Amino acid sequence: METSFEKRFGITEAAAVRMRRMRKFKDQAARVGITIGGTSVVFAICLIFFYLLYEVIPLFLPASIEHTHDLDQSDAEVAIYSVMEEQAEVGFSLLADGRAQFYEANTGAEIDSVQLVSSANDLPVVFAKDTADSQLLGIKKNSNSILVFKHKYSSRYDNDAVRTILPSFEYPFGEEAIKIFEEGEIESFAIRDSDTRLSIAVVDDKNQVYLKTFDKVESFLSDEVELEEQDTLRLPIPINKVKKVLLSSDQRWLFLLEGAGQLEIIDLRSPNEGRISVPNLVRKNLEVTALEFLLGGYSLLVGDSSGKVSQWFLVRDDLNQNTLEKIRTFDFSDSPITVLETEHRRKGFVVGDTQGNIGFYNTTAELEAIHEKIADSAIEFISMTPRGEAVVVKSKGSNPRFYEVENEHPEVSWTSLWGEVWYENYEKPDYVWQSSSASNDFEPKFSLMPLTFGTLKAAFYAMLMAMPLAICGAIYTAYFMAPALRTKIKPTIELMEALPTVILGFLAGLWLAPLVEANLPGVFSLFIITPISILVVAYLWSRLPLAIRGRMPDGWVPVLLIPVIILATVMAMGSSSFLEQTFFGGDMRQWLTRSAGIDFDQRNSLVVGLAMGFAVIPTIFSITEDAIFAVPKALSFGSLALGATPWQTMVRVVLPTASPGIFSATMIGLGRAVGETMIVLMATGNTPIMDMNIFEGFRTLSANIAVEMPEAEVASSHFRILFLSGLVLFVFTFIVNTTAEIVRQRLREKYGSL
Repeated sequence: METSFEKRFGITEAAAVRMRRMRKFKDQAARVGITIGGTSVVFAICLIFFYLLYEVIPLFLPASIEHTHDLDQSDAEVAIYSVMEEQAEVGFSLLADGRAQFYEANTGAEIDSVQLVSSANDLPVVFAKDTADSQLLGIKKNSNSILVFKHKYSSRYDNDAVRTILPSFEYPFGEEAIKIFEEGEIESFAIRDSDTRLSIAVVDDKNQVYLKTFDKVESFLSDEVELEEQDTLRLPIPINKVKKVLLSSDQRWLFLLEGAGQLEIIDLRSPNEGRISVPNLVRKNLEVTALEFLLGGYSLLVGDSSGKVSQWFLVRDDLNQNTLEKIRTFDFSDSPITVLETEHRRKGFVVGDTQGNIGFYNTTAELEAIHEKIADSAIEFISMTPRGEAVVVKSKGSNPRFYEVENEHPEVSWTSLWGEVWYENYEKPDYVWQSSSASNDFEPKFSLMPLTFGTLKAAFYAMLMAMPLAICGAIYTAYFMAPALRTKIKPTIELMEALPTVILGFLAGLWLAPLVEANLPGVFSLFIITPISILVVAYLWSRLPLAIRGRMPDGWVPVLLIPVIILATVMAMGSSSFLEQTFFGGDMRQWLTRSAGIDFDQRNSLVVGLAMGFAVIPTIFSITEDAIFAVPKALSFGSLALGATPWQTMVRVVLPTASPGIFSATMIGLGRAVGETMIVLMATGNTPIMDMNIFEGFRTLSANIAVEMPEAEVASSHFRILFLSGLVLFVFTFIVNTTAEIVRQRLREKYGSL
């Protein structure tokens, strides 16, 4: 017998109970699944953030120095120059008694030595070093001669794969000393070696300066290098007594330190005319106590008796003349500098003073990495490894002490990443990204400002094109277009989003960029002719009789504009040659460069704006169209019923109600533009410059990561800064999305009551 429940609902009560249980189970399963999925997404995003942070944090960890052991060397073995090999197992010292010595870095025990200066008349020792990484030194011998030698290291492995460092002395130009002049006494000298030339600058006991150069020629019968002596150049006599002489790495500039702080710089290409005088390297009543070249032989480091170290290098002034400029100063201590040693592979140096303090600095980052008091007496020498991972420090009256150094990323600081830095060979401070070079003495330039600027520039031009087209198109499609036409237009535009960005970038770089360059006047006239053509056709359409206009179904009028737009495009591009000949002398690109002073690159911001705008349009259009279409029809009908026109209804009712969705669409489109990689990678010159010129290229953070990450050394500063770039993008996107959500909620609260 059928119950009343079955009559009412068509099923039995038991079946209804089972259905309710199943529905409840599905609801709970859906709730749990959505919760797990959402939590997993948040967890994955957090993992990404913390992994980026894990790779970036070492950049900003403080450096440290740790004393491990003392070396058993007496005060009688005072070193006037000392350095260690790469593995910090063997050290080399040039001693005050004229011996060159290899010693074990763990114990200080001597491994090998050679007496380079045997005559008491040649003491005290006068020596000079080439660049630190060349291991080439020269030492005065027989009053007027210089012996050139190298300290070399090789590795040997036994059957148990245990490495042994084998040090040796090498005489690349023979064991005979090079005679500089017939009569006179060498007071000081500088030596510089290159692939093709050896130069030695000498100051004698009469304060006369000589330059002796040799061409290096490979022997015809063997692989040995022979020196062909060139003329000895006698340079102008310095004004005061020369205390130290330095020769730049390119063997062009000779630096003569005179008196307490005077410096004479001689251009060896024109020694009589090319002379620069710097009367005061330090303030009055102070003395220069240390003078060394930074890595690369371009910058001078000047330590003085007040405990400060300053960096100087040559720059060109407004008259295109070379001048020596003080770039930056490091306040180390209040005591005179006694030792200043430069790093072998980075733009850094180690300094010691009379109070037993040592400090590690990096010039590019303007960073003091370590400041440590390690003794109560003056520092006599500092010996360091090429990698800067260990130092041996000798203070007066004590044995040398071995220290392990943890200083992985000294070139990274807030200034070097985000501030203007005055780099070597630059005329002024600037924002520069240049992470690699063919030279070993390269100064890395890790400014993220050009990359951040390029990212925002790309997003700006892309949004400048995409926003008006996407939002206006979405307004018309959702509100004015016929439903039948809308069902065709909306899927077509959304299908554009399926195009791979690598294809868009490929087309932009190889097809669009040359097309724009060849038809530049036509491209710009397109932005004028097209809207004018549309307005003219719209006006003519409005003047037609109502009987004719009535034949076009409501909402299908935009179809009439398709041939108009095509015709306007053909007219604009067809007139390009005529416009170029008439207004730009036949070449608009050359006119921009010569007459307007605007640089032009084929792959530029205009091309990226067109290509990336095309990629962003579907995202903004789709979300905006859905937001407008979702506005309740009752609101529109009510406004129309009260006498408002369709446009008034759109502007004052529909758009405010849909504004949260439109704002979200814009922010999502901006996020897409900021994070885009392949289009900007293929359609720009990838030049990290800061210029809003629409005809110049740029480099974005994402493109930079794609280009340089495969070549970056793992765990290097370059590697971690690329991760920092990713973190900057992540944080920027997070801030934009969070701001968008806050604004969207407030807009919803404001207009939700309509």
